[in-house]
Amino acid sequence: MIFKRKQKSADLGAVVSELEEAVDARDGARTERAFTAAINSLRQSTDAERVPVGPRLAALIPAFPPTGPRPLLAMAAGFCVESGADPAACAEPILGGVRQDLLDAAEFARRWRATGDAEDELPEPDQKIIDDALLARLGDDAHEATRLALAWCSVEEWQPPALAVLCRSAEVRSRHGSTLLPVCNDLAALERHDLKCLAYALAVLDDEHLIVLHRPTGTGFEVRIGGIADNFQLHTLLAHVLVGGGHVPGTAPSAESVRLATDPKPARGRSEAVATGAFELLAPNGDRIWNEGLPDDIPVVEGRRLLVLDEPMYQRSWNADRFFPLLPGTAELTRVLPAEETRTWFARTSSGTGTGPAS
Repeated sequence: MIFKRKQKSADLGAVVSELEEAVDARDGARTERAFTAAINSLRQSTDAERVPVGPRLAALIPAFPPTGPRPLLAMAAGFCVESGADPAACAEPILGGVRQDLLDAAEFARRWRATGDAEDELPEPDQKIIDDALLARLGDDAHEATRLALAWCSVEEWQPPALAVLCRSAEVRSRHGSTLLPVCNDLAALERHDLKCLAYALAVLDDEHLIVLHRPTGTGFEVRIGGIADNFQLHTLLAHVLVGGGHVPGTAPSAESVRLATDPKPARGRSEAVATGAFELLAPNGDRIWNEGLPDDIPVVEGRRLLVLDEPMYQRSWNADRFFPLLPGTAELTRVLPAEETRTWFARTSSGTGTGPAS
């Protein structure tokens, strides 16, 4: 977040009350003054003061005009969440603003392409590009054209407040992830915005039960995961549960790499800890599932995500720090599958069988 603590000033609650009253009165000049005062007071306040005003600031987001400083207001609410404000109470307005700007940015791209030559590249998302010629290209409604252009240029600014609520609440991820992720991916596919962090946060799986088949031994397991941001972290935790638990052969990950993947306390800075690959992660059809990818990449078969583990093709290692420092991952072995059930799941893979005793 861009907000930093400075010296003590006006009472934050009173300043936010003035902003609420100004917005309710639809007084533009008063709102502008109150908004500036609120941002300044927020920088100078304590965590305890920020906690109760976070939801109040978030609730104002829909009342601000789309061409106004809504991303900055969302960032202010997100800053309060980082200080301890309830993420669930702040999420709806913040993520509603995220969704609207994602859609507006996508509409900007559609209109840009519809009114130009096929070889025209989409412009860089920089407000310096916004001029009369650009707005005229987007349509006759100048206000709407401005809104679309601003969304195109500012959509990345919504990521910090979005991450503030998504990384602190499985409830928020469950409620909003499946709706926002396709919209985020559609815009990211245009390759003009870096939305990787937002996409990863929206794709996090919580309380997800994986069927995991270990091909070398022909054994099968049910593993419940949550809060895992990428497959590097998943790989480490599967090795911890299965190798470290004595269920399959191999070298278990170090205690430090497991701690970095699971510790509820936010990680501080970058560590030198290294995690080493224990498996090849495969989809049921035999395609590789990359460590750089997401648990959400694991295909669903017969209503369950089905992952196959094989011997690693080569030794690999990576920094053991997790992708989201504030989001601890979990992986719990809930069942060792009986031999018959394991064979049934192996029959749904490209090999049709494991090579070990359960086959």
